[in-house]
Amino acid sequence: MTLDYRRLHDTVRARFESDAALEAFLPRPLTSDELKRQGDDRYLSAMTRRIFHAGVQHAMVDAKWPEFEQAFQGFDPDAMAWLGPEQIEAHMQNERLIRDRAKIKSIPGNARFILDIRQERGAGFGAFLADWPDTDTIGLWRLLAKRGARLGGRSAAGFLRLAGKDTFLLTSDVVARLVAEGVIEREPTSQRDLRAVQDAFNALRGDSGRPLCQLSALMALSINPAF
Repeated sequence: MTLDYRRLHDTVRARFESDAALEAFLPRPLTSDELKRQGDDRYLSAMTRRIFHAGVQHAMVDAKWPEFEQAFQGFDPDAMAWLGPEQIEAHMQNERLIRDRAKIKSIPGNARFILDIRQERGAGFGAFLADWPDTDTIGLWRLLAKRGARLGGRSAAGFLRLAGKDTFLLTSDVVARLVAEGVIEREPTSQRDLRAVQDAFNALRGDSGRPLCQLSALMALSINPAF
């Protein structure tokens, strides 16, 4: 089933005062060059922030993030890969942080993941993300879940959005639109359903020329104007 981009756009456009207001609301991904210029520390920071967002009010995590940046040495992967039990225990005593041991323990694992990609590719993590085709976003999600720490489920897409890599999100509103259009029957969990979702987004992207993140936002807004 293919979604009608013009109908989707017009449904959402009617809820904004002008074309400019709609465009200003929609998210914008980083360019390939911008992703490549961003340091690996920023990707480890984004991974960690997304992991701490899970199950917690995002605003609370974001308000504390400067304390995290200071406590974890700016999330330099070379330093964080060596984060051991004693250092983790010290962070658990830091009242300025959100003290979740399992989430803190994900930091050295994801630091090593970033360093492994850097060694394998001979370039930074940003180049790895920039070179990954947007037409196989679900493949990137799968790799992040397999090789990263606590990056399964919606966390892979959430991390990519924070990092600036173009991705769609499977929020409840986006899923509701996909179900209403007959693309899937329920929240996609199987690779078959995820491929159907990817194909639908790829078709919309071809029809509209818009990045995946904007198409995802348009779907959500078509269901929930308060998105």
